[in-house]
Amino acid sequence: MRGLPAHRFPALALAFGVLLVLFASAPAMASSYRYWSFWDGGANGSWSYATQGPSMARPADGSVQGFRFGVSKDAGDQSGRPRADADFEAVCSATPAEQGRKRVALVIDFGLPAEAPSGETPPGDAPRTACARVAPDATSAEALAAVAKPLRYNSAALLCGISGYPRQGCGEPIADGAGQRPSASPSSPSSPSASSASSSGGSGGPSAGLVVGVVAVAALAAAGVWQSRRRAR
Repeated sequence: MRGLPAHRFPALALAFGVLLVLFASAPAMASSYRYWSFWDGGANGSWSYATQGPSMARPADGSVQGFRFGVSKDAGDQSGRPRADADFEAVCSATPAEQGRKRVALVIDFGLPAEAPSGETPPGDAPRTACARVAPDATSAEALAAVAKPLRYNSAALLCGISGYPRQGCGEPIADGAGQRPSASPSSPSSPSASSASSSGGSGGPSAGLVVGVVAVAALAAAGVWQSRRRAR
């Protein structure tokens, strides 16, 4: 079997070397973040990570929205979902419907003490629930503001605090292992253990940095092959 043309080896060696650097450095680049995550309620009390931010999402009447404060590596880490079911009737049954208004059930989970910023404590052990009755075109952020003020945002419009918690900080990276939630909480039966999606890097696929790196490798390899062919002519 004939081997690869000699002029291709420099490009392949370059690509292989860059790949080794990317994979070797990926674990070191991984970080955890402390922030308020946003969730959509589904059937049978389930939760799914929201695909829009609360200032963009416009829930329909009868929707359930969840907010959970905690520490996560993956945006859709299922172990970080609210520790209460997404149950509209349980939250809004005592709030009658009103013409020209919509009802949105909100579950607000302040997280575990281990996830709290230094010097702060979550305001309560169990998640809070509230039924917001708002205008038909109201966003999830407006529904939240109707029942859980004060809210705190940063200059990039990222939700940083709900009902004054936490007092400071906003989506800051933290050292791996610091402030991590346990895999299961004995005092919270509805808290799931870390899902297989989380342990394998999340349901969202590879990290953006790794994808960019692979694209860069492909571009470098293609450039190397092109240059080698020009020299060989």
